Amino acid sequence: MTKFPHLKQDFAASLVVFLVALPLCVGVAVASGVPAELGLITGIVGGIVTGLMRGSSLQVSGPAAGLTVLVFEAVREFGLPALGVIVLAAGLLQLAMGALRLGRWFRAISVSVVEGMLAGIGLVIIAGQLYAAAGLTAPASGVDRILGLPGAAADALGSTAALASLAIGAGTIAVMVLWKRLPKKARTVPGALAAVVLATLATSAFSLPVATVEVQGLLGSIQPPGAEAFGELANPAIIGTILAFTLIASAESLFSAAAVDRLHDGPRTEYDKELMAQGVGNAVCGVLGALPMTAVIVRSSANVQAGAKTRASRVMHGVWLLLFAAALPVTLALIPIPALAGILVHAGWKLIPLRGIVSLWRGHRGEALILVVTAVAIVAVNMFEGVLIGLALSVAKTAWEASHLKTQVIDKSAGPIQVYLSGNATFLRLPKILDSLEALPQDRPIELDLSGLHHLDHACRTALENWAERHSAVGTEPVRMTDRSGAGAPSG
Repeated sequence: MTKFPHLKQDFAASLVVFLVALPLCVGVAVASGVPAELGLITGIVGGIVTGLMRGSSLQVSGPAAGLTVLVFEAVREFGLPALGVIVLAAGLLQLAMGALRLGRWFRAISVSVVEGMLAGIGLVIIAGQLYAAAGLTAPASGVDRILGLPGAAADALGSTAALASLAIGAGTIAVMVLWKRLPKKARTVPGALAAVVLATLATSAFSLPVATVEVQGLLGSIQPPGAEAFGELANPAIIGTILAFTLIASAESLFSAAAVDRLHDGPRTEYDKELMAQGVGNAVCGVLGALPMTAVIVRSSANVQAGAKTRASRVMHGVWLLLFAAALPVTLALIPIPALAGILVHAGWKLIPLRGIVSLWRGHRGEALILVVTAVAIVAVNMFEGVLIGLALSVAKTAWEASHLKTQVIDKSAGPIQVYLSGNATFLRLPKILDSLEALPQDRPIELDLSGLHHLDHACRTALENWAERHSAVGTEPVRMTDRSGAGAPSG
């Protein structure tokens, strides 16, 4: 038996993942407003550094479309040098959370919040990249981007250069959509790569007036954060950005891990170790001044479907990215920016779970509402506050459902009035409980049966005892209360 029994399968899979990752790494970087090489650096670190670590054996990490909006806003507000500090701090927080065994708790985050987060990100990406596809500058806020689209369309129709740029972007999307319908042998080349190659050839062949990627060189793009950048940590606003990076990158990585586990029958993800692996990768990316990383489902699923068996495939894909960035960087300058915008529009569309929203609305309208509100909040406000709004709604919904209470009053005319409370009696249901009890006649004896309650919090117990004392003080007989143990005692 050889030392590397799955080397052949892993080698083949690594080439597929490399071809999928290459245009995405470049596209995410350009959309984030940073040099294209920074996306490749993050892909290299995600493959070689994170790929060597334990956690999820077949999951692939790199720059993700889901963080594009947050990175763009951070660079615009704090500057490119501060990006390294933000990513480094987020990586260190991930390491700490993994060491404290908090990784598994990310699975407790409502799926509706995560899907709402991705849907909101998708909407902002699509709106922003439509401007890039036309060669126009996108407004800063998500709302302005969406509201400004009709005006941008009118401007584009009056410009030959904008129409040529839009044609390249639209053609890129069309190739990616139609690529899946080709025979299986033709689909050996990933659709995104084929679309970029065809767009590059078309731009060169017809000498189209389309902007292309600016190249700085791999070493020239590495900008470790200096003392001035670390001084930004005194700015309270940057702390919120760091927390947003940490929360979103961690949640996206661990939810991706759960999805990848369903695609293969190999070793299951060790969530705390995977969170630490992501933390190490982001810390290294931060030191290099590169983009943040997450585990990404598109590259991960391509890895599994290509037949990968061990983590060697993702490590080798990082090596191929490194060799490409070192040996063929000038080829990046040939790639038209609207082609990358088309790839991001396609990726953003896939982040919006349209079918999921419809099915969720039919069965769980509360969850569907949380998803939609989270997405709208991200577009209207910003990423961090939008996610917090979604989490708050999810907690409120859970608390409300956990406080489900049934009140049953049995009055047989003769004898005491019997009141049965069942379910969970919490302060959220206290007004309803007191309204029902205070509506009872005060000249009749009352038996209050609490044995059907699964939970009775301190606020409710105190309020019930106070009501019983008041009722007994003016009534003919004291209220008799029965708890879960079956013991009964008169009150007052």
